[in-house]
Amino acid sequence: MNLLRYYLRKVFAVLKNEVLVLPSRIVVLLFFLSMLLMPLVVDDPYFIRILVLASIFAIFAASWDLLSGFTGQINFGHALFFGVGAYSSAILNMQAGLPHWVTIPLGALVAVAAGLVVGIPCLRLRGTYLALTTLAFPIILLGIVFAFPGLTGGELGISGLTRLSTSRTVTYYIIVCIMLVSCTIMWKVTDSKIGIIFHAIREDELAVKAAGINTILYKLMAFCLSGFFAGIAGGLYAHFMRIAGPSTLEVHMSFQVVIFSVFGGIATIWGPVGAVFILVPLLEFFRLWPEFRTLLFAFVVILILLYMPGGLLPWIRNKVEEECPRCKIRNFAARRVCRVCAAEMR
Repeated sequence: MNLLRYYLRKVFAVLKNEVLVLPSRIVVLLFFLSMLLMPLVVDDPYFIRILVLASIFAIFAASWDLLSGFTGQINFGHALFFGVGAYSSAILNMQAGLPHWVTIPLGALVAVAAGLVVGIPCLRLRGTYLALTTLAFPIILLGIVFAFPGLTGGELGISGLTRLSTSRTVTYYIIVCIMLVSCTIMWKVTDSKIGIIFHAIREDELAVKAAGINTILYKLMAFCLSGFFAGIAGGLYAHFMRIAGPSTLEVHMSFQVVIFSVFGGIATIWGPVGAVFILVPLLEFFRLWPEFRTLLFAFVVILILLYMPGGLLPWIRNKVEEECPRCKIRNFAARRVCRVCAAEMR
């Protein structure tokens, strides 16, 4: 009982001193709570399905940002990791008879291997050359998929995968909890020493090398971590949709994840996640006007990129929060003195 009281006091202290002091953290807390409580409030299968798909693509978008946003290794073929995770999970499930709680992690590990396959030859490439080279890999894999229809199902893909659960609510909680945990881990990685080195590589790789840091090792680490989480997303997608097909490797998947990241804010992790939960429901809403759906979506994206080039969510955050000129800690914009060092705000 005393132990429970101790942890409750600790949680309350963290909420009071760390979370409830900034609007952005309050929004994140409300997002976590709303995602966990949503099935208790809404019972519409269509709405739940949209949230599940958004959760899967949130992992996918955050994994791209982990690689391209933080290290500057622009990857236009990120669908490779997603497709490898989906196909690996499907083959292991259908051919080996393994359950989904085994096939999804194994599919993610295969995606890590794909990250090494892509990362090693791309280590010396930068900019346009890197982007075009990464774009070629999912196209190559797509050709391999069509070349071995007995294993991959060819154009029809692999269907009939086992469900994550027979209950819609349980399936929702499995995917949403994996999304929340995965995105939190990615955010913690970028907020650690590793994330600082990733960021430094993006800004000036030569200076990082001069400091004695092995940039090759860290870039390969970024490819592997990104591949792992994208593979998790691909495995979840395959088991949720009960099919792994060529659509998981198509070029539009790679560019879609870039749009999510740029729209929400690159090099933030939470930006792409927020963008997914804005754009995926928005796309579904635009189904009311199917002939204008793509046009309306493009108009919204272009509008954001023109007037908020840093991304929608960082723009909103900068409007409601301000950085202290002395200690660089973020504060609510309405504060006159810093909450940490008591310096006067601008």
